[in-house]
Amino acid sequence: MTTHLITGAGSGIGAAVARRLHERGDDLVVVARDAGRAKELEARYPGAGSLVADLADPDRISWALGQQSMPETVDSLLHIAGIVDLGPVAELRPKTWHQQLNVNLIAPAELTRLFLPQLRAAQGHVVFVNSGAGLNAHADWGAYAASKHGLKALADSLRHEEHAHGVRVTSVYPGRTAGPMQVKVHSQEGKEYDASRWIDPESVATAVITAIDLPRDAEINDLTVRPGR
Repeated sequence: MTTHLITGAGSGIGAAVARRLHERGDDLVVVARDAGRAKELEARYPGAGSLVADLADPDRISWALGQQSMPETVDSLLHIAGIVDLGPVAELRPKTWHQQLNVNLIAPAELTRLFLPQLRAAQGHVVFVNSGAGLNAHADWGAYAASKHGLKALADSLRHEEHAHGVRVTSVYPGRTAGPMQVKVHSQEGKEYDASRWIDPESVATAVITAIDLPRDAEINDLTVRPGR
């Protein structure tokens, strides 16, 4: 049985990926910020396991996981959780930088470090759901784009380091995708939100699942998904 460890399974792209994998009978281990959220996700995906770790506090992830039963097998580690907070560099305070760097970059790096033994044993797959902002930065997106540019560097380095262990690494770069994050972005931009204008999370989920289902003779390194409308 294939086991997927996934962050961000509660909404948006992460929820779409988790639901698809659960429906086809794969094993899920969801990462939740607290015990209450873990129970909610276990109820949503019957049979799934959970781990409680606050991605906003990556310094404590190792300690938190050390108090819990870790999965013996991890075939894929899917980094889908993320946060965004817009603002010009002239107005961004350190707290805003730290929040986005912690959740979007440092926590994925720490989770990857902690689960590399299982991934190596399984010759598994690490997927980083990045963003178009991880390739191009625009005004007011400085902190978020910096975290996502860093995530690209993390993925590229990891790919070279783990190739000899048979671990595959994929970065997926979705454009604007309908969901709670996009609602917040539109609010901060002062624009009206129309979900029909943007990518359906199910479409990005298809890209993620295509990458992890690819036969072992090939590897998708980078996959950009853009709105088709």
